[in-house]
Amino acid sequence: MEQLARRLGVHDAVVIGLGAMLGAGVFVVFAPAAAAAGGVGLLAALALAGFVAFCNATSSARLAARYPESGGTYVYGRERLGPFAGFLAGWGFVVGKTASCAAMALTIGAYLWPDQARLVAVAAVVAVTAVNLRGVAKTATATRVLVVVVLAVLALVAVAGAAGGAFSLDRIDGPGGSPRGVLTAAGLLFFAFAGYARIATLGEEVRDPSRTIPRAVPVALGIVLAIYLTLAVIALGVLGPAGLAGSVAPLADVVSAAGLPGLAWVVRAGAAVAVTGVLLSLVAGVGRTTLAMARRRDLPGTLDAVHPVHRVPHRAELAVAAVVVVVVLLGDVRDAIGFSSVTVLVYYAITNASALTLGREPERKLPVQALAALGLAGCLLLAVNLPLSSVLGGFGVLAVGAAGYALRRRS
Repeated sequence: MEQLARRLGVHDAVVIGLGAMLGAGVFVVFAPAAAAAGGVGLLAALALAGFVAFCNATSSARLAARYPESGGTYVYGRERLGPFAGFLAGWGFVVGKTASCAAMALTIGAYLWPDQARLVAVAAVVAVTAVNLRGVAKTATATRVLVVVVLAVLALVAVAGAAGGAFSLDRIDGPGGSPRGVLTAAGLLFFAFAGYARIATLGEEVRDPSRTIPRAVPVALGIVLAIYLTLAVIALGVLGPAGLAGSVAPLADVVSAAGLPGLAWVVRAGAAVAVTGVLLSLVAGVGRTTLAMARRRDLPGTLDAVHPVHRVPHRAELAVAAVVVVVVLLGDVRDAIGFSSVTVLVYYAITNASALTLGREPERKLPVQALAALGLAGCLLLAVNLPLSSVLGGFGVLAVGAAGYALRRRS
């Protein structure tokens, strides 16, 4: 079996994790989360989503250090819980993240050229696939550039919002949402954190994975959580819960409300850059999970191929890109986000269940078994409290995959 090249260090892995997370939460999810949870409820939901993500990150890091190969929870589930659990995780990841890729591509189109959003989205998918096919080192370099640009734009929003005179902490304390609203918002916001697992799915391409992965995952997650909390407070303090909930481009509206409408275009451009970084990492992660499933014939064996020069799963990435283009041409960004959240939360539930089988690790300072149990419960709780259409669609597709797996095994 051909192996991928190990070229990534801790810094590269952290950058890829940041590129996968930064963008979706800031530019896409804050508004519907505020509509579901209100002002203080949004901050509570963000903290809850961050905590569940931290539990998942701890479990992912433990498992990735034990099984440093491409595939993430598809591999962990097979090794710790059995082939069906691995298949369900892999199926949920590939289907859900393919929907995420389409959502991100459509978001790029909506920001850059609303009248031709689908055309721009297709061009974005083609462009990031071309970068990924050049090799994981090229992916890490491109992601590093994107992260720097995004951080600069987010810093502009934070400074303008805090210093523009429109900010007031009193606006945050608006009408609160119901407990279920907070859970719904947390499930939507989890969509913004899920990119940290991109580090684990690249496990076959990092140097010294038993050291690199456990260090990179929590660092990337901690940086993103701090950024999200800061921007959530500023957005609520400038726009208020109702204004944030009704905004199409919240961070651009923050800059405009702060008295700097001329800089709104910078924020829109930054949004497009941020989401491009998410899309770049998403396509890479889905391609590698597809490769892992093809190696075990849970997906067509023709996808089990590594490019002889660039050492990337080129057939898998081309197949993923083709499916994403079809979804872009036919789908809707809001439905894609909800659907993706359900399937990805189930994926991480299997991650935590797999980690529970590792047993206690006295050398670790964190109560890793308790975190795995809390992560498992949290993932399932958030998944079933998402909008009903998303829950039905997500679990329906998982059921179809499970039925196909059973038929294939029987035959």
